[in-house]
Amino acid sequence: RASLHTSSARRTHTCSRRTTLPPPALHRATSAAQVTMASATCVPMAAATLRPSVQQARGSKASLRTRGARTRTQQSVSRGARKVAMAVGIEQEVAIDEAPLSLLREDGADDASSMRARFEKMIRNAQNEIVAAIEELDGSKFQEDAWTRPGGGGGISRVLQNGNVFEKAGVNVSVVYGQMPPDAYRAATGESGTGKEMIPFFAAGISSVMHPKNPMAPTVHFNYRYFETDAPAGAEAAPRSWWFGGGTDLTPSYIFEDDAAHFHGTLKGACDKHDAAFYPRFKTWADDYFIIKHRQNERRGIGGIFFDDMNDRSQEELLAFATDMAGAVVPAYVPLVAKHMDDEFTETEREWQQMRRGRYVEFNLVYDRGTTFGLRTGGRIESILMSLPLTARWQYDMQPAEGSREADAIDAFRNPRTWVA
Repeated sequence: RASLHTSSARRTHTCSRRTTLPPPALHRATSAAQVTMASATCVPMAAATLRPSVQQARGSKASLRTRGARTRTQQSVSRGARKVAMAVGIEQEVAIDEAPLSLLREDGADDASSMRARFEKMIRNAQNEIVAAIEELDGSKFQEDAWTRPGGGGGISRVLQNGNVFEKAGVNVSVVYGQMPPDAYRAATGESGTGKEMIPFFAAGISSVMHPKNPMAPTVHFNYRYFETDAPAGAEAAPRSWWFGGGTDLTPSYIFEDDAAHFHGTLKGACDKHDAAFYPRFKTWADDYFIIKHRQNERRGIGGIFFDDMNDRSQEELLAFATDMAGAVVPAYVPLVAKHMDDEFTETEREWQQMRRGRYVEFNLVYDRGTTFGLRTGGRIESILMSLPLTARWQYDMQPAEGSREADAIDAFRNPRTWVA
């Protein structure tokens, strides 16, 4: 087995205050056509900045055989990553002893009636409710880190490791004020123009991944976010852009049809309150996003819902939708863990779970835009990799026996199924 945990996994669940970068809530998956959230907004730019270094690395195999060439290539990539991080225009965070009542700026611009304030309130409430539900189930407490930035914004990370039920569970919220390069803004909004002024932006989100110990209990991931831009300096008449995004998806090691029906049915019920077209549309979107291409197009799990760049209806409607979807996490997921956390299992089944955890790692490190962006730009590694399990396994050429439960799981991952009508 390949152990992915660090010494921090052995710490007690006492409150630790460390300098922390924004959690993956702001680096989560985006649509192919557009880009959302504070850091994810710059993914195309990150690729463009790093591309010369990659081409240089590929250009001369002979030169790469020398240590000096490797060093020069690494230095070039590092310089490109620093340029990307600087271009984002996010201030350095400062660790604090206790999370403030609000992470918004105190200049009065974001009053309690603003969408920024209302979305922050929603994700803070969701974090509290979900953490409370997991602590009640597990019997262990989450560790909390909090930080702010001089110009406003900050975040709260809560992580549980080596609990009684969960190997690792994290629920993070973040609020970011920054400056977006104009090219990234135009790519995200589809607007034309030649302006070179940096675009002020605001982003807020909640993100979570939970990995239970028992192989029969599934992993869950969810993320809900809001993004907004301001007019650049000296352009007061410029329009403000905004959009919502998010989703919830399930990653079991073994398929239980009634579990899948419950999870998808709960999400569908929350979607149907707002639009009957949401669930089928967003389920397909999730099935199409969480693909591990180098594993014969296996999905990471059995999906759920995923949506992005939504501004096709009022902010009020979309805030209500995001609120209900975040509120559906506990009833959709916690009963499944409670049902299976004491199930008996064999060592072979544990090894299969560890192999599926390996697939989870592969997707996040190779395809997840938020994770890869964070790694390229030199972000805080503990925050970027919060979503990864403590342990995983890679076994050479493992092929499930025909007709086995493992083979059934692989079939479900490669061929998305209809779990609810």
